[in-house]
Amino acid sequence: MQFLRPAWALTAAAVCFLLLLLHSQILREGQLVAGTCEIVTLDRDSSQPRTTIARQTARCACKKGQIAGTTRARPACVDVRIITSRQWCEMTPCLEDEGCNLLVNQSGWTCTQPGGRVKTTTVS
Repeated sequence: MQFLRPAWALTAAAVCFLLLLLHSQILREGQLVAGTCEIVTLDRDSSQPRTTIARQTARCACKKGQIAGTTRARPACVDVRIITSRQWCEMTPCLEDEGCNLLVNQSGWTCTQPGGRVKTTTVS
């Protein structure tokens, strides 16, 4: 019995080491996990009164049938059908307390906050 405890401990340590080694081989530095996104650049321009123009670039590693989009004001992988149909509000781009409306020409959406402030996003 006393021999089994150290043997199990060594086995567990070896398994942990192998999992760590496999993980580092699969996810090399700079690679994203499938289904995730990260913000690469974020530029803000406040030169116009009462207006801030923000441009952000994201890098995503989306699964099959998904494409880079926006969910809860963060980059995310969304169903490709949403993008192709230009029904932007289906990807839930606004924060929880905001209302989403499509722009008339479907080139983007607006998020309206409870106080009446409107954030407009256009897709290029």
